Amino acid sequence: MNLTVFGIGYVGLVQAAVLAEVGHQVVCVDVDEKKVERLNQGFVPIFEPGLEALVKENHAAGRIKFTTDAAAAVKHGGIQMIAVGTPPGEDGSADLKYVLAVAETIGREMDSPKIVVGKSTVPVGTCEKVKAKIAETLKARGRQDLAFDVASNPEFLKEGSAVADCMKPDRIIVGTNSEDTEAVMRELYAPFNRNHEKMIVMDVRSAEFTKYAANCMLATKISFMNEMANLAEQLGADIEEVRKGIGSDPRIGYHFIYPGLGYGGSCFPKDVRALIKTAEGVKFDAKLLRAVEERNNEQKSVLFDKVHRYFKGSLKGKTFALWGLAFKPNTDDMREAPARVLMEALWKAGAKVQAYDPEAMQECQAIYGLRDDLLLCGTKEAALRGADALLIATEWKSFRAPSFDAVKDALTTPVIFDGRNLYDPKVIARHGIEYFSIGRMAA
Repeated sequence: MNLTVFGIGYVGLVQAAVLAEVGHQVVCVDVDEKKVERLNQGFVPIFEPGLEALVKENHAAGRIKFTTDAAAAVKHGGIQMIAVGTPPGEDGSADLKYVLAVAETIGREMDSPKIVVGKSTVPVGTCEKVKAKIAETLKARGRQDLAFDVASNPEFLKEGSAVADCMKPDRIIVGTNSEDTEAVMRELYAPFNRNHEKMIVMDVRSAEFTKYAANCMLATKISFMNEMANLAEQLGADIEEVRKGIGSDPRIGYHFIYPGLGYGGSCFPKDVRALIKTAEGVKFDAKLLRAVEERNNEQKSVLFDKVHRYFKGSLKGKTFALWGLAFKPNTDDMREAPARVLMEALWKAGAKVQAYDPEAMQECQAIYGLRDDLLLCGTKEAALRGADALLIATEWKSFRAPSFDAVKDALTTPVIFDGRNLYDPKVIARHGIEYFSIGRMAA
């Protein structure tokens, strides 16, 4: 099938590459000329396991192309997929200007029937706005004879495993009331729907809402577990033992109940805020969602508070080793990462940071530039040298089994503040290192 994807960001690029991999002919269009040029040269702008090879192979085979020529792109695809960003506005609501700009482009350039598919995460009712914008543009052209439909097809990708999530989706949500559109979408996703039925077809508004509800549910689990961790510390309980105890209940499960420094990234923070604003728009008080966001915002400061107490508020002139900058492993994404809150609090207190992350170093440099109080180190060991303490903000696998004797020797003060509960407190204690984690008493 011929498919056009608007937006070569995280969602659009991954989805386009995977659809090309199974044989579809995909044209990706973006307004960023530099990004398009670099993709055509084989440079993939984001780190995601397996994505670079997938893009390069399918580009070489001619199954995926990158362009800024919107007119040619619209003409190419019978399916027009909108995967542009929906950044939060100042009030937290989703900004639809890019989505509606694409809708106008499609209405201006289409010369044959199209199925327009909303892949971006958007508030309920957005597909109706897209449909109205296309119809308005066609009317202005005098081409009301051109048929089109608008469907919702939200993405459910996890950064760090997005390619696998696309290749083997656990569900494919399609929002449409058209049998013809449903048939086309089933053909598009047939290669991913062979072992058992994964496609769930519903009305458009329900499909749009499903995406928000899913992310807000996961965010709620994270904030709940962090609240329990903070309470466990006060009660003398070990949240890691509690996690095992409640996770063994199949109604709860082990996913998203790991205590830590809160959620970050491009999805959860934005989507929770957007759904709160949507609720306000219909005069519904989303008490639970507001509590989820409040707990998460406070959780990002928990590790700094522990450091501040340990050093009795005297952080000026001290140096801290920081392992982890990305908001989660297997990505270079630092959007709303807890590490940013931690670093900025340390800098404000007059401290310096020696940081290491396997993938996010370039992103950190792009965000903060050159600073006297930030040293980006080439290895995790280099970040330790001469530091007053080790702080852990991201649970990369390469951090899980360090030489604790080497850690102790490198630090001025043998103390670890672990925001991801990577280590056994008893093991750390045997090496003569003080250890502070989330929801557990020090050994």
